[in-house]
Amino acid sequence: MKWIKFTLDTTTEAVDFISLMLSELGIEGIEIEDNVGLTDEEKKQMFVDILPITEVDDKTAKVNFYVDPTTDVESLLLKIRQGLNDISEFASIGRGTIDISETEDKDWMNNWKKFFKPFRIDDTIVIKPTWENLTDSKPDDLIIEIDPGISFGTGSHETTKLCIIGIKKYIKPGDYILDAGSGSGILSIVANKLGAGHVLGIDIDPVATKSAIENAGVNNINSKEWKLQDQEELPSTPITFATGNILEDDKVRSRIGKEKYDLVVANILADVIIPLSDVIGENMKKGAIFICSGIIDTKEEEVKASLEKNNFTILEVNRMGDWVSFISKK
Repeated sequence: MKWIKFTLDTTTEAVDFISLMLSELGIEGIEIEDNVGLTDEEKKQMFVDILPITEVDDKTAKVNFYVDPTTDVESLLLKIRQGLNDISEFASIGRGTIDISETEDKDWMNNWKKFFKPFRIDDTIVIKPTWENLTDSKPDDLIIEIDPGISFGTGSHETTKLCIIGIKKYIKPGDYILDAGSGSGILSIVANKLGAGHVLGIDIDPVATKSAIENAGVNNINSKEWKLQDQEELPSTPITFATGNILEDDKVRSRIGKEKYDLVVANILADVIIPLSDVIGENMKKGAIFICSGIIDTKEEEVKASLEKNNFTILEVNRMGDWVSFISKK
C-alpha cells in the first residue's frame, strides 16, 4: 500500500523536541536529515575507516515521518502545528514548513538484505546470510551463516575478509582467541569453526553482543553472555560474548585475563587500533599473534609506527582494495 510522507523543515536545535512531540502523537520511526558531524564516540563504533561526507552544518534539519492513508491528515496537521508553536517558545524551529507527498510501501528495516548474497572468502570458507539459500556449496566448505541485524560486520567488507584469511593462517587447535570489537560475531564464529579452544568476543555495544549470541546459535555454537561487572568466572561455552571497553577501561582488561590469549583480532578503525596497540599486549601471551584490520591505506604508516613502538614484530602486511591489515607478533 501507499503511505503519506510528511517532511518538516526545521533546525537541529528543535529536532529532539519535535521527535518527542511526534512520539506523543503516536508517530513512530521518524527519519532525520542533517549535516551534524559525528561525535568521537560514534566514530569509535563505526565499522569503516572512511567517515561520511557531509555539507557544512548550517543548523537546519528535515524530519520525515509516514502515516497510514486512512489518517485524518487535517486533524494531525493541526496537532503538529500546535506542537511546533509550543516548541517555538523555547527553541528555534526554523522554517517550520510541512510538505506532504505519497510514497510506496517499503520494508525499511529489511530492504538492504537484497544486496547481501552468499560469497566466498577463499576456496573453503563461505559466508551466507541466514535468509538466503546456498546453491553452489562443495562437500568441504566451511559455511558461516550470519544475520548482522543493526550491528556491523557482514563479512563482505574487505577488512573482514583480511581478518578471516589471517585467522585461518595463524590459528592453532585449542588457541584462546580474543575478538576485540566483535560486532555481529562473525570473526568469533570463524575462529571457533577453525578450531579455537575458546573465543571471547567483546564489544562496547550491548546490541552487538546480543546479535553475536544469536548468530552463534544460528551456527549451532553454544555461546553465552559474560557480564563483566558480575563476579562469575568466564563461562566454559566455546564462545563467550561480553560488553565492555577494553581500550579505555583497565578493569575490563584485567577482568578478561592478562597474558591469556594466543591470538587477538581487531577489525575496527585505525584511530582505535593505534591506542589499542598501547594496551592490548598485556592480555596476550608471549609470542601471541595480533591481527588488526579496518585500516584505510592512508593510515598505514601510523598504525605501523604504533605497532613497532609497542614492540610488536610485524610478520605480514596484507592489502585488499584501499584497505590494509597487519599481522604482528608480541
